[in-house]
Amino acid sequence: MNFEISDDARAIGEEARTLLQRRQARAAARQLLDCGGHDQALWQTMGELGWLGVNIGTDDGGAQAGVEALCMLAQELGHALAAVPFASTVYLFADAVAQLGTPQQRSEQLSAVAAGRLVGTLALAEGLGETHADTLACRVRGGRLSGRKWPVVDGLAAQRAVVVAWDHDAGGEAALFLVRLDHPGVQRAALAGIDPSRELAQLVFDRAPAERLGTQPHGPAALERMLARAAVPMAFEQIGGAQACLDMAVAYAKTRYAFGRPIGSFQAIKHKLADVYIALELARSNAYFAAWALAHDAPELPQAAAAARISASEAYLLAAKENIQTHGGLGVTWEADCHLYLRRGRHLGLALGGLGAWKDRLAQQLAKTAPQRKN
Repeated sequence: MNFEISDDARAIGEEARTLLQRRQARAAARQLLDCGGHDQALWQTMGELGWLGVNIGTDDGGAQAGVEALCMLAQELGHALAAVPFASTVYLFADAVAQLGTPQQRSEQLSAVAAGRLVGTLALAEGLGETHADTLACRVRGGRLSGRKWPVVDGLAAQRAVVVAWDHDAGGEAALFLVRLDHPGVQRAALAGIDPSRELAQLVFDRAPAERLGTQPHGPAALERMLARAAVPMAFEQIGGAQACLDMAVAYAKTRYAFGRPIGSFQAIKHKLADVYIALELARSNAYFAAWALAHDAPELPQAAAAARISASEAYLLAAKENIQTHGGLGVTWEADCHLYLRRGRHLGLALGGLGAWKDRLAQQLAKTAPQRKN
């Protein structure tokens, strides 16, 4: 069992960091605060470089570089605060199609994703709070979808969505459907979010054509597996953001003087940054194990993904808040970049459901594997 990231995957991550720095991805995200949308130029470049197909098979038009390469890309995108619909399209939409779709569905959708021609998303939530398979209000009858989904991340930019809905045509079960979002039966409206560089939308379906994803039964198990698989690269994206916050705070603490000394020499600052470092390394360890479990389709994946999701979310929020505190009065200003990471950290912490739901998942997985006491 080897939890180390391969040299090839690390090289992909290093190349990504260089490009993102050259393209000033964080500055581009700041420009989108007022107007919304995503960095279209960067998105097209990512398609040209093969990043969007990094975990898509070569038969479906991808590069098939593997889970480790995907995680290294996610980490660098999070570090640079890139304003692109990578998570929605790659972690969720493309992975769901790759895992559950028919050969024709994979051929049609995944090649377009890999080339940068298609933005996809997952439409799961039906309002605030957790959405469960047995409480879905969206319904599919006769191949037509009706209902409402909100908030949907990148729902304004996406051309296709994997929609979780109740399938009356199959006798009643939760299932996943491919839906074209440019159909007249789909109405979209923008929603306000904490991170304008990751747009939120409300999707209203009025008998929109819906194509069932694959031919096998889905049910709650398929949805849980999809979320667990997406949680792994998203944990790496969160770790990248947390590392950027720690780097910013350390650099500022070395150059900001108070009472004739760098503020980093004071215990109050040292202890804050040490706490961030410890939380970040714990999250990184959990994420590495989850990446191994995902790459090997190991039975530990649900537990590992939940642990990675929880620790990465907590580390990112801690790092973002302490980065602001370390910067002091400057940190709370609009001109400083600290708030950009706090926004993204809050957004990613809710993108796959809140921490409460993931802690419940982890508790359930631990209960399954706990040894039974003998009377």
